Amino acid sequence: MRTNRFITTVAAVGSCLTIFNSSLAQTWVLTSAPTRNWVSVASSADGSKLVAAANFIWLSTNSGASWVPTNAFSEIWQSVASSANGEKLVAATGGGIYTSTNAGINWINANTGWPLNNGDLTAVASSADGTKLVATIGYYHAPIYTSTDSGMTWISNTVPVKNWQSVCSSADGSKLVAVALEGEVYATTNAGVTWIPVSAPSNPWSSVASSADGSKWIAVGGKYNVGGIYTSTNWGTSWQSNNVPTANWMSVASSADGTKYVAACWQGFIYTSTNSGSTWTSNNAPLTSWTSVAISADGNRMVAVAAPVGGGLIYIAQSVPAPLLNIKSMDSTLAVSWLVPSTNFMLQQSSDMLSWVDITNTPILDLTNLENQISVSPSNNIGFYRLATP
Repeated sequence: MRTNRFITTVAAVGSCLTIFNSSLAQTWVLTSAPTRNWVSVASSADGSKLVAAANFIWLSTNSGASWVPTNAFSEIWQSVASSANGEKLVAATGGGIYTSTNAGINWINANTGWPLNNGDLTAVASSADGTKLVATIGYYHAPIYTSTDSGMTWISNTVPVKNWQSVCSSADGSKLVAVALEGEVYATTNAGVTWIPVSAPSNPWSSVASSADGSKWIAVGGKYNVGGIYTSTNWGTSWQSNNVPTANWMSVASSADGTKYVAACWQGFIYTSTNSGSTWTSNNAPLTSWTSVAISADGNRMVAVAAPVGGGLIYIAQSVPAPLLNIKSMDSTLAVSWLVPSTNFMLQQSSDMLSWVDITNTPILDLTNLENQISVSPSNNIGFYRLATP
């Protein structure tokens, strides 16, 4: 008989019963990554596969416990992004794009249709399936470029030529948000075919992130000039100024549902929020010059990288996940879903909440919201469902 070490949400068919347990305590732990000038980091949806860029690109397949260099050549790498499963990666150098379809084992030059004479790439982002990519160029060199074939070909987007600093993508790749150092924010809902300016606070933007559906945004400023943190829960229609110190905020990341955020600044602060930015907590993180952060889909596994002036190391933080189960009726069956967790869980079923049986069906990942989904059939129209650790 197996003893469940941790049980999270219990959802009942035909009732409003919901029981959940949550832990918000986070401790930042130094990884074995070497000292480098780390500039960017990205994560798979479950947080197990990480990719970090310095002069070389390094990978971890065990949530940061160990790191290995890829065969990507030495370059001035600027930004990296990952698909939800961590298999498709994209990396930007000062003047080119490279992609991998096997979790970083091999890399190919993806510069077809890319204006190599327009360098200064600043950021890349990817859809959950890795097919839709977007890249920005700063220093007044070029507009924004998008790809719908995993980086094989690129097209330029009709946006003003700005000092674009960061871009983010919804899970399906249709909704993109780009921010510029001059304070502009532009968004698209059709994968870059058309862009519209968004009325946003005046801030020297440096990084932006969004929820999986693209409705919740968080943007920070201060890479070159001190700035603040602003959030929006309605596609950028209105913005909330967050109660955090004005600083050189370098990077921000969002959970799939847009409730959990992590933001890091050059002065050594890392702040987190668990309520879409309404309140923030200062983490007891090492005082180092943070350059980039990434977060798992459930928001419970985070990774942060730093520049050599602050140590040039990589840290991770893990909190106990408590996935919330969602149940939807589908004809004669039910669809039970939950955000991709950063810890392994097994869905269980019961008719009386006393005896539980594992549901061994392999969950299907919904690439529009990063939720695992399993179809189930309740017994005699009565069913209770829960997630438990193996």
